Amino acid sequence: MRRPFWLQVAVPIAVMGLLPLVFPGSYSLTVLILSVLHAMHAVGLCLLVGHAGQISLGHGGFYGLAAYTSAILSVRYALPVEVAMAGGVGLTVVVAALLGLPTLRLRGHALAMATLGLGIILNILFTEAVELTGGPSGFVGIPRLSFAGVVVDRDGAVYGLLVAVLGAMMALATNILNSRVGRALRTLHGSEAAAEAMGVDVAQAKRVVFVLSAGFSALAGVLYAHYLTFIAPSSFGFLFSVELIVMVVLGGMTSIPGAVAGAFLVTWLPEVLRAFENVESLLFGIILLGCIRFFPQGLAGAGASVGRWIGALLRCPRGEQDRG
Repeated sequence: MRRPFWLQVAVPIAVMGLLPLVFPGSYSLTVLILSVLHAMHAVGLCLLVGHAGQISLGHGGFYGLAAYTSAILSVRYALPVEVAMAGGVGLTVVVAALLGLPTLRLRGHALAMATLGLGIILNILFTEAVELTGGPSGFVGIPRLSFAGVVVDRDGAVYGLLVAVLGAMMALATNILNSRVGRALRTLHGSEAAAEAMGVDVAQAKRVVFVLSAGFSALAGVLYAHYLTFIAPSSFGFLFSVELIVMVVLGGMTSIPGAVAGAFLVTWLPEVLRAFENVESLLFGIILLGCIRFFPQGLAGAGASVGRWIGALLRCPRGEQDRG
């Protein structure tokens, strides 16, 4: 059933807009900014993994490729930040499109391994090309976000900008899912043979959704680079790509608001568990396993179940409640 647009996009964006009031302080705002950046990846992977059924373990590499490209263009070639960011996103989209031609012919575990290899190759490039990327020590001196000569240097303004960008991504993804393309993706997820029998160009559909999700990660990458003004290869490794998949699975594979919620939860949990020091990682794993065990449809499925229960309770006549 198609959910209303306001429920899919407007309500989550409104909630995110209020979060700085609930979690005041500069450190909390930094974590919120990182949560929004992770949510950008999650929206793209929700389309790719949840609806098209294509597994990717290489989106951390796309994230880094865009970040490093924008950093190099803005620092070493002194291009304006807006131009450098466009260059980072553009190069990543082109690379994703070219690599998608042979890679997306694969299926299942083979596709996951191919994208994993892609991410590892890019991470090695970030580490070994020392003269270009700074190597393991990282790339420093990246200029802050700016548009039309106006520098966005306050964290509150950065958070508002990122929430607006995320809202645009969610709106685009929602419109895609409510269109013929979305129906084709869902058919592709169910069965590629059935999709081909119904006239869906499977290869084209795979490429489009793969490139789109890579573009979402690329946009998050350039925003990340110009927000922190420092990047290092360790931020774009294999474990980060796995963490992105966990966000989507935990939030709800086919729910865009759920994927966003999963990104916020996975980003915030380590911060909340820091007080437990030695058992922090153990508790993090237990909580994730518990969520997957008791909420197999993710946070979105759990929220829908609670909503149905409340709706049924409200519709139940008073006399029946008393008898119950």
